[in-house]
Amino acid sequence: MSIGEVLSLLRADFPEVSISKIRFLETEGLIEPERTPSGYRKFSHRDVERLRYVLTSQREHYLPLKVIKEHLDAIDRGLEPPAASGTGPQVPRVVLAGDGYPSADSFSAEPSELRLSRAELVSGAEIDDAFLEQLEMFGLVKPRPGTSHYDGEALVIAKTAGELAAFGLEPRHLRAFKTAADREVGLVEQVVSPMQRGRDAGAKARAEEAIKQMAALSVRLHATLVKSGLRSSR
Repeated sequence: MSIGEVLSLLRADFPEVSISKIRFLETEGLIEPERTPSGYRKFSHRDVERLRYVLTSQREHYLPLKVIKEHLDAIDRGLEPPAASGTGPQVPRVVLAGDGYPSADSFSAEPSELRLSRAELVSGAEIDDAFLEQLEMFGLVKPRPGTSHYDGEALVIAKTAGELAAFGLEPRHLRAFKTAADREVGLVEQVVSPMQRGRDAGAKARAEEAIKQMAALSVRLHATLVKSGLRSSR
């Protein structure tokens, strides 16, 4: 969209908005529209939604642009948008289903797309920094490669480990889970590697689908074996 088209979309809800206002918000780094070879701005629907967020935050919560930009950066990392009270973005609440997987209420996007700071991970998992250090020491949790951020899977692991700690299981006791998971990964990779080497257009998609299905089956098998074993030992 052109800047004029964006203005037309916003004017109904924000009569005071102007082209100069949109350009100012761009210079402040709150939006980053693409540029055509001739230099004209081209706005995406995402740019429009960000503008709506900025204008709403200014009008309803009187937030300064610096705070709004911090909110947008946090939302870009996968955090939940602020509540109506105007508080800052929140770490997604981890809700685990009966099979141990996060429920649909946990993440609005893929867990792997979430980027949390260390403090956000500790807060979201409801653990302390010392406990996180132990999880890292035993290889259960680690930042995303090449960054200092943690993803949603790290959040689920940390949250689950924290809940297991209430039963007396410390991170050092959970190494067996990591070892078993690594073995399962190796088995899946043996099956999928030939698919990934395929040269036809659908090879990658078939490999990804096989990984999803085998991951779900391995979790089901593991959970059933554990339950069966515990039942037999009683």
